[in-house]
Order: sequence, then C-alpha cells, then structure tokens
Amino acid sequence: MADVLSALRQYNIQKKEIIEKDDLVIFGDMAWPKTAKTNYLVWGTGKDGIAKEYYTLDCIIFLLKNVQLAHSLYVRQAAAANVPVVRRPDRKDLLAYLNGEQAASASIDKSAPLEIPVQRPVTTKRPGDDAFGEADKKKPRLEEEEVLRDKERLAAKLDAPKKTSVIPAHVQSSSLSEAMSLEKIAAIKAKILAKKRSTIKGDDEMGTGMLEQRSFVDAEVDVTRDIVSRERVWRTRTTILQSAGKEFAKNIFSILQSIKAREEGGHSHRQQNPQPTPVSFQSRPQPAAVAPQYNRYDQERYTGQKETGDFQLDTTRTFHGMTLKSVTEDAHSRKQEPVRQQPKPKPQPAAAPVSRPISQARPPPNQKRGSRTPIIIIPAATTSLITMYNAKDILQDLKFVSTEDKRAQGTKRDNEVLIQRGKDGGTTVPYRIIDSIAKLNPDDWDRVVAVFVQGPAWQFKGWPWGGNPVEIFSRIRGFHVKWAELPLDNNVAKWDVCVLNLDRHRRHLDRATLQQFWVTLDKYLTKFKPHLRF
Repeated sequence: MADVLSALRQYNIQKKEIIEKDDLVIFGDMAWPKTAKTNYLVWGTGKDGIAKEYYTLDCIIFLLKNVQLAHSLYVRQAAAANVPVVRRPDRKDLLAYLNGEQAASASIDKSAPLEIPVQRPVTTKRPGDDAFGEADKKKPRLEEEEVLRDKERLAAKLDAPKKTSVIPAHVQSSSLSEAMSLEKIAAIKAKILAKKRSTIKGDDEMGTGMLEQRSFVDAEVDVTRDIVSRERVWRTRTTILQSAGKEFAKNIFSILQSIKAREEGGHSHRQQNPQPTPVSFQSRPQPAAVAPQYNRYDQERYTGQKETGDFQLDTTRTFHGMTLKSVTEDAHSRKQEPVRQQPKPKPQPAAAPVSRPISQARPPPNQKRGSRTPIIIIPAATTSLITMYNAKDILQDLKFVSTEDKRAQGTKRDNEVLIQRGKDGGTTVPYRIIDSIAKLNPDDWDRVVAVFVQGPAWQFKGWPWGGNPVEIFSRIRGFHVKWAELPLDNNVAKWDVCVLNLDRHRRHLDRATLQQFWVTLDKYLTKFKPHLRF
C-alpha cells in the first residue's frame, strides 16, 4: 500500500503538479486529507518514554512551498497560516529525502500506521449544467410510486382467498363431466401441478421485501464509506514483515552464510587432518634391551601359555575349509595322542625406560593450532582518512591525526601494524592491521573481521568470493570514515557498512565517534566469530 510520504516524494522529484482542493491533496487517482499523518517522526519524540508524533501532509507541503525562505521567516509564516512547523533538526534530512538526494531516512518509522487514501473526487462539469452538482450528490433511489404500487400488489395477494384447485374458475363453472372424461381431468391436474413445481416465480410475486432491502443497502453504503474514511491501517501484510533496523536479506542471509562457511571450514579441516592409520608393532624396530609388551595383534607368541585344563583345547586351530567327517576323525586321533607340555618361556630382565626425543614429543605439524588474532583491512590509497600512518592513533588511541601531520612528524610507513586494544581489568588484546591482501593465506581469511571501505568497487579486486561487495559484507563487517559535512559516497550508501562521521571543527567528539567502531565490532565478533580472541 502506497503511503502519503512516498507519493509526495515521487511527485516532488518528477516535478508534477500537486492539486489541493478543499481539505484534500490529490496525487493522480489518490487523495489524502491535508491533516493526514505521514510516517516521518518529529525530532525529539519516540525516545525516553516520549510518545511518537508524526508530521502532517499540509506541514510538509508548506515547507516545500517556502523552502527558499530562511528558517526563522518560514516559522513566522507557518504560525500566521496556522500550519505545524518542521523542526530545524529535521529540515535538512527531510528535504534531502523529498528531493531524491538519499533513498531512505532514519526518521522514517516503517511500523507507523498508514493513512488510507480516498478516491479522487469527480470534478468534471460541463459549462451551463447547473443541476450537475446536485444530481451527482444524489443517489439513485426507487420512485415512491413504484414502491406504493408494489405494496398494493402485495396486499392484494395477501387478502385474496387461497386457491384450493388448480383448475380455473370458468372451467369449474361448466360441467367438466359433460366435456371430458374423469381420466382426462386428472391428467390435466397432474400436468398443471408439475408445471408449477418447475417454474420460477416472477418479480411480481417476490413482493416489496427485496425493494426495501435494496434501499437499506444503499443507506448502509453511506455509513460504511464514512467509517472507512476515518480508519487508519495499523498493520498490513507488508508492514507486519518489516522491522525497524532489521532487514531480511541482510540479517537472515548473513546467518545462513556464516553457518555454511563454518560447515565448509570444518569439512575441509577434517580432510586436511586425516586420522593416522594403526601401525603394527612388528613394523617398528624394538631395542634389544626393551622387554616385549602386550600386543593384541601378536597373539602367536603367547600360544601354550594359556591354561585350558583337561579339555586339551588348541587355541590356534581353525576348521575353515574342512568337512564334518575330517573334523571328527581328527578329533578322535588327537584324543589318543599324549599331551605334550609346552616349554615355559624364560623370564627376561626388565629394561630401563627409554626417554623419547624432544622432536617426537611435539604434536605433528598438521595439528598445529592456528592464530586467533583478528585482522582488520584498511584502504591502501593515501587519500583515505585512515592509512597505515595514522591507523594506530585512530584505532588504539581513539584520536584522529591526519596522514599529512604524521608524515610531517617523520613517521615511517609500515607494511602492517599490530595495535593493542585496552580492556577492562588492565588487559590488552592484539589486532593486526594491514592494507594489502597479498600476504594472506586462505586460512587467514577466517580471522579477517573488519574492512574500511573508501568508495570505489575496485578496492575489492582480487578478494575471495568473486570480489562481490554484497558477499564480502555478509562475511566481514564493513566501516567507512568520512567528514560529517561531506556527502556520502553512492557506493557506500548501497553497501551494508557502518559510517563513522568525524567533525572537522569539534575534535573533542572524535573519541566518542571512534569508540562506536569497537562497540559495533564487538557485537559482530560475539555473534559470528566467537572463536577469535577479542
């Protein structure tokens, strides 16, 4: 459902004429009352327990008509015209949205109830037709004479005596017995009754009930239209799926991508670290002085040591491939043979334990634990506000120092910087800052947690995931640093990045602005990269 603010923005961008008639503002085939509320929040409302207030349609139209005036003069004229005033903090953002300079605004409440448009009133009037307006207002109703005629017809039917015979009176008055036989009369009666059962009653037999019902429906239409004109839609099937600050594609797809990446990473890790196959003890050279140890795969050396009592069982014998006759004959012959005593093995002296070399005590290289230090990528261009010269000052000290000032101080540019972020309790956590992805291994991309963008899409040339910014920002948190008075880059406005606005004149606000970077990054790490150290 189209809302009034979107319709006003479209007409303002396309320079179309906005028609105002009486208390209505007409946009093509739709019209809204001048007092209709938009979904643009008034500055200072909706926070800290203050109820939400929205600008009305006539308030915004009055601003567009007087946009060339200074704000103080505009306020005086609005007060003289008894029109609500657009507050000064909302003026710049609202005009930028209405002029098409930005696609959305943070002050637009997507959960606000929408005003229902009314049908555009028909104003076509031919010259010289004075009775056109009155005839248009009147509704088509039944004439009083037709209603009286229907009532008289119904009363006549009700007062008339009931017909007990299906044979007309003039036929009954004559002698039927003389004209036809009784069998023909019975056949005619049956035919007339069958025809009545299969015949639909005409309009003259329906009475005035239907006519009165039609007039009642016409009256109900007027009442219903009046009720609908005062209704405000609170939720629709579109707005019920919308949420302030949440988008389905951005939030749900990022969760699915992280789960898919985690599963693919675990599968590749299992393929890279196969389980070692068991090796028989016989293949390993044993020292001569070491005593033999028990091995379940080398049972032949213990043959004869087991006590089988008087059963005379041969534990090494097999009956595979033998017939029943050969097995029974062989068992009978073994009963007659004397039992031979197996010689007991001589006890061997226990050898001293041999210490393992240090190289064998270390874990294999493929089981080495990887680094958990997060990686932050910044632009390599010197025109960016954050470079390898001032990255430590911005991210570690939360203080902005320009690249030109750092060069003037004689600071050398490093290929990578390791910053120490202070935590509660006096502890610090390291973060690796780089501006080139040439030295990153495939396993290192799992530790990349943030990237500072400058604007051009060629910054992601050579990146994984095809260098697609949408795919990259679903896996890595994006940030952009700019001066507050400069306009936002068109590419950055389309991407899912966190914008950090620095004030060129109020430098005491730098710490609060740069602290927002760590707050946003901590939330991202807690949700998507909890295995890293942060």
